[in-house]
Amino acid sequence: QVQVVESGGGLVQAGGSLRLSCTASGSIFGLLTMGWYRQAPGKQRELVAVITVGGIRNYSDSMKGRFTISRDNAKKTAYLQMNLLKPEDTGVYYCVARKGTVDYWGQGTQVTVSS
Repeated sequence: QVQVVESGGGLVQAGGSLRLSCTASGSIFGLLTMGWYRQAPGKQRELVAVITVGGIRNYSDSMKGRFTISRDNAKKTAYLQMNLLKPEDTGVYYCVARKGTVDYWGQGTQVTVSS
């Protein structure tokens, strides 16, 4: 079992930055694909970014150039650096740890971007 915990959300003005962190318990962090999703009010959950075990990164088109996903296997933590935030980036950001076909989700952290 893997427990996933996000942190780092908050309120920020448009144009500002936030860094989200995601820790995953257990000894297999290095075998996990880590990802971030978000859910805006009234909308479906959408992919933000994913980083594989080998460090390959994929981003949703709307986040490219503004968001950066990274991981520190020694700290069992994945990060999402978000720059040039826009009001439409507001939502709950969820971290997911994936091993094979099994996903472990965190509880989410709220990000609110004011205009």
